Amino acid sequence: QNRPLENLYPVIFLDALMVKMRHEGRVENRAVYVAVGIDLEGRKDVLGLWTSANEGAKFWLQVLTDLKNRGVKDVFIACVDGLKGFPQAIETVYPQAQVQLCIVHLTRASLNFVGWKERKAVAADLKAIYRADTAQQAEQELRAFSEKWDRRYPTIAPLWSRNWERVIPFFAFPAEIRRIIYTTNAVESLNMSLRKIIKTRGAFP
Repeated sequence: QNRPLENLYPVIFLDALMVKMRHEGRVENRAVYVAVGIDLEGRKDVLGLWTSANEGAKFWLQVLTDLKNRGVKDVFIACVDGLKGFPQAIETVYPQAQVQLCIVHLTRASLNFVGWKERKAVAADLKAIYRADTAQQAEQELRAFSEKWDRRYPTIAPLWSRNWERVIPFFAFPAEIRRIIYTTNAVESLNMSLRKIIKTRGAFP
């Protein structure tokens, strides 16, 4: 239902939920993209659900244009689980918005390379990066992480380095705002509810 939305969302999260869909006679996993906004009162608002075969600038432009047409005049921070096509789209629709790479998704992607026995230690050292007091301190923690773990897990530190300009924007905000950004409770609780509802469905048309 395309109901009117708030004029302003300080933070919006864009995430993807994999759902089985029947397409051209076969069942395949497709992403359902979820947009959740945090309003000025700190309340969670589900802004919409979209599905697309291809994630890219054109797709994100359609999503953001839809939000703007429904009344979202501006967004301060857009927290996303990937950067493919998103910065271009956000700059077109909301030129003042800050694009922030989701820390939880980046951490999960990093831990995919790590054996079970060392996951807790690696996660703790990654936490030292994103919970640092300043961007400069975070950079020092990333260097320390690299020195400690590069020999065993040479892909993790470069992953953070490549995305660094989209990792650090939230350091410009107070700790309370940072916590909202580096935890995805707003999105995860919605995804859990959706999975509970759809788990009995074999596939959606």
